Amino acid sequence: MKDICCIGHITHDRIITPQRSIDMAGGTAFYFAYGINRLPGKVSFELVTKVGDDALGEVEKMREAGIEVIANHSRKTVCFENKYGENANHRTQRVLAEADAFTLEDVRSLEARVFHLGPLLKNDFPTEVVRALKEKALVSIDIQGYLREVKGKEVVAAEWTEKEKVLRLTDFVKLNEHEMSTISLLTNPRSVARELAGYGIREVILTFGSKGSLILKDGIFYEIPAYAPHALIDATGCGDTYGCGYLYCRMQGMAPLEAGKFAAAMCTKKLEHSGPFHGTLSDIRDIIG
Repeated sequence: MKDICCIGHITHDRIITPQRSIDMAGGTAFYFAYGINRLPGKVSFELVTKVGDDALGEVEKMREAGIEVIANHSRKTVCFENKYGENANHRTQRVLAEADAFTLEDVRSLEARVFHLGPLLKNDFPTEVVRALKEKALVSIDIQGYLREVKGKEVVAAEWTEKEKVLRLTDFVKLNEHEMSTISLLTNPRSVARELAGYGIREVILTFGSKGSLILKDGIFYEIPAYAPHALIDATGCGDTYGCGYLYCRMQGMAPLEAGKFAAAMCTKKLEHSGPFHGTLSDIRDIIG
């Protein structure tokens, strides 16, 4: 049994910033897997993804890097275009291709202490799949994908009709400030966190980019600072990197405040280059100070 099993689509991404335009793999699963692969192996891990034949080469690269990957077949590989302006906290997205949703068959044989789900679009994880995973272990969800759908090729806000059912199956939930305003009518972050905890969620993680993050556990709030990067190159995957660092620490029994600072420092190092986190434990400690 693994400590953490991350489930999500690997994507083809086109990342456009004021400085450059690059094509690369991406998605929550991609950034989470490479991030945890750079950390000391105190937490066992596997990645479960679903890709088209055109992405099997990327899967093989991950395996060669030492990442344990289960790759299920999809008719297509999801393809995102992410465009950033001068403010790296904001982006516009288009989807050029969509992958098949995860099914009960995809998760039937999986075993882990915690399943981390990285939906990219609202139909990626049907409620029945989340329920099946919850029957086995703790469930962690980065909710971004549940809140968006594709119309034409444009990514637009989606109504999350299964919100209450899914959140009641969730133990850890992570969302950013924009998702916070979509999921709740409340505007105060602490009020939103308490509202989410009311569904039975053990730990609520709210991230605010360069403004830091906020964690709620057992009725106690922990304010996490953001650490300024030496250079801001690419923000794509920062939220996924945060989730990776946080769960990595929590699965070792580290406290929420310590885990949040670790996760924030990982994001800072990731911001300084394109692609997933490729720093070291020493880099993270140096940033925290």
